[in-house]
Amino acid sequence: MTQQPTPPALVSTFAPGGTLRASINLGNPILAHRDPASGEPAGVSVDLAREFGRRLGVPVELVAFERAALSVDAVRAERADIGFFAVDPARGEGLRFTAPYLLIEGSYLVPERAPVAENGQVDREGTRISVGAGSAYDLFLTREIRHAEVVRLEGAPRALAALRAGEVEVAAGIRQLLEAEAAREEGVRVLPGRFMVIQQAMGVPAGRGAAAQELLASFVEEMKAGGFVADALQRHGVEGASVAPAQEISVEAR
Repeated sequence: MTQQPTPPALVSTFAPGGTLRASINLGNPILAHRDPASGEPAGVSVDLAREFGRRLGVPVELVAFERAALSVDAVRAERADIGFFAVDPARGEGLRFTAPYLLIEGSYLVPERAPVAENGQVDREGTRISVGAGSAYDLFLTREIRHAEVVRLEGAPRALAALRAGEVEVAAGIRQLLEAEAAREEGVRVLPGRFMVIQQAMGVPAGRGAAAQELLASFVEEMKAGGFVADALQRHGVEGASVAPAQEISVEAR
């Protein structure tokens, strides 16, 4: 099927300065990382950003951040034109989301000898759970935790270090990241299962309008259906994530 060119007005909507600025969250290794050789951002979200820029016919500038919250703020404040975020009600203001393109598991890490055996035992008085401030886990646990204390720290590495240091009883994060931490050295283990499923989507500043959201949503659905996302996962050796199912496009999705 021949790809239809994007109307010039929509190209200008996405890249008003002539370059598509893509906000990249390096704090989520499933989405992006720094290439060891070049130091440049690479990963699934980078591949999607470059493909979308190619379809718009404009160059792509990668604006990299170490934390999800900073990446979100950049798009919300229109310092970037598109971004890659976990969909959460707390992030809806100022942003327009597509349907998810990836599903990622959120899990808990605990000390090896901790009496906790399952996710349902975490939310107890006296339990401290470390999370990266502003992450999807922070937003979710802030709504759902009733008895434990959520301890917000600057990024996932600090949240994991807090568990190792005995400053908290539990660390929350991406299952893949937690499993890597548990494999790095003895003393911690990942609880079985998951406490949440994270829906990773693309987003634009709300002020860009419904037509921009619809075009981006169509792009995401095509990238899923055509195998682009699955190929990117394989190319970058990503485990712990799956391609989200196809969804009907709705410009009301936030």
